[in-house]
Amino acid sequence: MNHPTSRRPGELLFNLLVLIASLFLFWQAYAIAQFSSLSSSGALPLAATSIMVISACLVLIKTIRLPLEPHVRFIRHIFPPIIGIVMALILMFAVMLEPIGFILSAAIFLFIAMTFLHRKGWVVSLGLTLVSLALVYCVFRLIFKVILPEGIIPEREIMAVISHWFSANF
Repeated sequence: MNHPTSRRPGELLFNLLVLIASLFLFWQAYAIAQFSSLSSSGALPLAATSIMVISACLVLIKTIRLPLEPHVRFIRHIFPPIIGIVMALILMFAVMLEPIGFILSAAIFLFIAMTFLHRKGWVVSLGLTLVSLALVYCVFRLIFKVILPEGIIPEREIMAVISHWFSANF
């Protein structure tokens, strides 16, 4: 196995966050049964989270001992701007989902993301957006019957017209 000789920027913070999350999960597992017996409902979660806490502590100690890699920069090598932009687009999609609905927010998200990431022009991005959105909508709404946020587009009325048209013509 390849053993690192230096630590990258952000690695120490990440390992600390993993330890905090492991401690929180251990506390939640303890709240289930509070060490009452080995056959209690909390025994397995306590064992699993104990292993998580011990492992996180060992990794954190090992990481602290490593010297910081001198030529690696967090913004350039670990978290380049494109990742931040895509994360902002995902956040924008999540915030817009309920007020304007799935179809419109997904269309905006896909168009901006494909235009920015694919860089083949807005016509190609628009075509890919429409095809992708149609496929995703058909799979989730029509096949799996997932109820998606409707928003400002009257989806039920559109579906009723399409269903009526198909039943009348076929």
